[in-house]
Amino acid sequence: MPEPMTNTPVVMSISNHDPSGGGGISAAIETLASLGCHCTPIITKLAARDTATLKDSQITDTSLLIQQIRAVLEDITINLFCISDLASIGNVEAVHTILSDYPDIPVVLHPSISAHDGEHGLDTAIRTLLLPQTDITILNKADALTLAPGADTLSACAQELMEYGCDNILITGDNNSNTQLSNHWFAHRGSSQKYAWERLPYSYHGAGSTLAAALSGYLAHGLSMAESIQQAQQFTWQALLKGRRIGMGELLPDRMHWCQK
Repeated sequence: MPEPMTNTPVVMSISNHDPSGGGGISAAIETLASLGCHCTPIITKLAARDTATLKDSQITDTSLLIQQIRAVLEDITINLFCISDLASIGNVEAVHTILSDYPDIPVVLHPSISAHDGEHGLDTAIRTLLLPQTDITILNKADALTLAPGADTLSACAQELMEYGCDNILITGDNNSNTQLSNHWFAHRGSSQKYAWERLPYSYHGAGSTLAAALSGYLAHGLSMAESIQQAQQFTWQALLKGRRIGMGELLPDRMHWCQK
């Protein structure tokens, strides 16, 4: 007898394959599973990297990327898209087409602009094609300034980007203190909120991917945007606090920290 359909929230994570297990799809699968969600992983890029450096990569062919996504969407009800790494303009255009076909599914966008400096026009494609379809965009400070080159403050960055249609911008890692890191949430109604977190003594691989997946997981469970942003940061900080040295490079977040002794 077939099992009944599950009520588990399903998040489609569109990201790279990181064989170190620190970032990309590995971070999404672990984080979402930890938060009681099911992840459907879509691979945008195969990477050869360790816990310290990216050595080589191969971008997924656009037609294969579309086939991956449509195969899942035709079979499974998706609660949310989490888009973390699109390495080519073709792949941005492909995801834009998919999102246009499914406008009612919420979108969390966490682009890695600085990781693809060689792809001319990628920032423009993300601004014009993806931001209008996104509910919240998560950016580190460097990527925010790249996407909003005319801005000279984080607030100006956020306002410039929200003009493309994204209602919420979360800018992370404002290093304005020796003891704290600050994240800033800007909303389309002009409101903003600053979050201060204790600076931890190590560097970590996969922190941003963990945050994006955690935020996606809480939103997929039905939490409000404000509550999801707060809870996702708390989850990520705890994962970093319990981070482990798996290799010889950066520490990896422990996304199952809550069930460890």
